[in-house]
Amino acid sequence: MTLGGRRWTRAELEARTGSLAQVGGARWCELVEGRGRGMRTVEVDTASGLTFSILPDRGMGIGRAAWRGLSLAFFDAAAEAHPAFFSPRGPEWLRGFYAGLLTTCGLQTLGGPGVDAGEELGQHGRIAHTPASAVADLSGWEGDEYVVRIRGTMEEGVLFGSRLRLVRTISARLGGSTLRIDDEVTNTGTSPAPFVILYHFNPGFPLLDEQATLRVAARSCAPYNEHSRAGFAERFRFGPPQEGWKEQNFLHTVSPDGNGAAHALLENPHCGTGIALTLSFSAQTLPYLSEWKSLAARDYVIGLEPCNAPVMNRAELRGRGALPFLNPGETRRLWVEIGISDDPAGIRRTTEMIASLAPVVTDPSPLP
Repeated sequence: MTLGGRRWTRAELEARTGSLAQVGGARWCELVEGRGRGMRTVEVDTASGLTFSILPDRGMGIGRAAWRGLSLAFFDAAAEAHPAFFSPRGPEWLRGFYAGLLTTCGLQTLGGPGVDAGEELGQHGRIAHTPASAVADLSGWEGDEYVVRIRGTMEEGVLFGSRLRLVRTISARLGGSTLRIDDEVTNTGTSPAPFVILYHFNPGFPLLDEQATLRVAARSCAPYNEHSRAGFAERFRFGPPQEGWKEQNFLHTVSPDGNGAAHALLENPHCGTGIALTLSFSAQTLPYLSEWKSLAARDYVIGLEPCNAPVMNRAELRGRGALPFLNPGETRRLWVEIGISDDPAGIRRTTEMIASLAPVVTDPSPLP
């Protein structure tokens, strides 16, 4: 393990500490006030400057996150609301949208509300408000590295209907600056089931500011509507908060590297001494990155959203022939990594790698 710029063996660390908690690790807590009262959290300190909160009662999402004291994520006024406050109708999902570093959308619908096959579907589905069961701390030593590993299982199903199971594992190495999410989604029902998922990462101030720039390794990009098309040329740049700003949305079809991984980078050279958030994910199972851009005062946030389908409700996807399905017994495996870097040379290498994978896109292409 690397701590304070030096490599340490397990034996050396154990000889110098009464408990590894002296260095870092995971701590279980419970919220006690407001709409979050009674919710479990797992507070993770990687001992490198990266800290984050796992929310088992909110679909194993990630709430607060910081790098050396600097917040990485937007936090909405709803805060970490208990799932008991969830209303699935229409756009009511937004009333419980804490944002945080990660809110998961799906598993059987995403995008705006609508009706599909006679079923009324609310915005972005139910998984973000589904409490996990069998939540386990599987942290431990792997040679001279200590890995924090938290796992939980979410069930989404209904009598006489579709049944999906999501098993999520969130891991981070002590001394490192990366967290990884590994998901397994299985159709436990008896008929094919729609399966859509979107990882709603939400960088906010001070990482997001007018000096920030976004880079995405994508082979094409499409605005979702005419309003967004007007902002196409500025999709990778950001201004100060503005009154009356109307959100813009873009769909990037990713261009993977030789290992099948897709990449994006949000850099702010004026945040601290200069930092970048890197996002990597499996292009095979998550072929898109949806970009949600909001420069509105008070709602100042960008959504970086790996997804397995365009962000449209289920009826729209079905009508386009773009609705993914899982067959009975089939399992889909997905992974996403978030990393933080303040090393200029490392940020430059990532920027160059993304540039090598991304052609210059000057004209918006139509949605797939």
